[in-house]
Amino acid sequence: MIQVDRLTKRYGSTVAVRDISFSVARGEVLGFLGPNGAGKTTTMRILTSYLPADEGRVEVAGFDVATQSLEVRRRLGYLPENAPLYEDMGVIDYLEYVAGMRGYTGEERTRRVRRMLDVCGLGSMMQKMIGQLSKGYRQRVGLAQAMIHDPDLLILDEPTSGLDPNQIVEIRDLIRDVGKEKTVILSTHILPEVTATCSRVMIIAGGKLVADDTPEGLARKAAGGQEIRAVIKGPGPDVEATLRAAADQLGPARYEGSAPGGLAYRFGIPSGVEAHVLAEVIFRLAADKGWALTELSHDTASLESVFRSLTGGTGGAA
Repeated sequence: MIQVDRLTKRYGSTVAVRDISFSVARGEVLGFLGPNGAGKTTTMRILTSYLPADEGRVEVAGFDVATQSLEVRRRLGYLPENAPLYEDMGVIDYLEYVAGMRGYTGEERTRRVRRMLDVCGLGSMMQKMIGQLSKGYRQRVGLAQAMIHDPDLLILDEPTSGLDPNQIVEIRDLIRDVGKEKTVILSTHILPEVTATCSRVMIIAGGKLVADDTPEGLARKAAGGQEIRAVIKGPGPDVEATLRAAADQLGPARYEGSAPGGLAYRFGIPSGVEAHVLAEVIFRLAADKGWALTELSHDTASLESVFRSLTGGTGGAA
């Protein structure tokens, strides 16, 4: 569905995307991650023919985005972070307008609008003005306009940005259902969303691709794929200073914040080190200091851990 070869994009002296290559197969749901300014949005804008590349070649469904952009646009739906909605239009009027711009008239236009009202759960809102809708329902309208022409590829840039937890779950479920039939590229900062929705993850940092794997595969590769989580009940500054001083034994400790029972930290398990050995060192350190160790658990490294280890301190353009 997508083939990207040595893509580069510059803004003046700033290199936003630097010589990246990747492909996406039909039916994949790809999580496209990176810190702010990493180059995600620039890459997606090039895929949609919104921006030209400076170097490299990009194909969507076999069509070149630079020389066959109309064919590309016919085959994709795009929902940017700020959905392009006319708030002074009614929901059904807006969707009929979008369908008309896509070339549909008469019964076919009506059929497509009705289907989007059903698929996106907008039936009860179809007579309301878009400006009267909650942010969650506006995002549903944005998804409907992106899908009304039944595209092969959906590109979604932060589709749950600004939504409350209930709305996030609703949109996530909708994206998961859509992903059963279409290729989806999902850019988001909400990492549990990626774990729950995506079959594959790419991480970009500083304009370069730094990871490409399944969520489970990335977790296995991070610090051996395993971590020790410890919750320590002790004076914060003393705990922090002690763990920092013991970094040669424990490795760097990542502070997670306050937890029931104390302060939570995570320790990556280096390759070749048994989990129980690192856990014993942590236990003895806490005992020597007279601190209560209210939790000591061994689990798989989270996607957040992978993301932080691969992108820490990196940035770039949009």
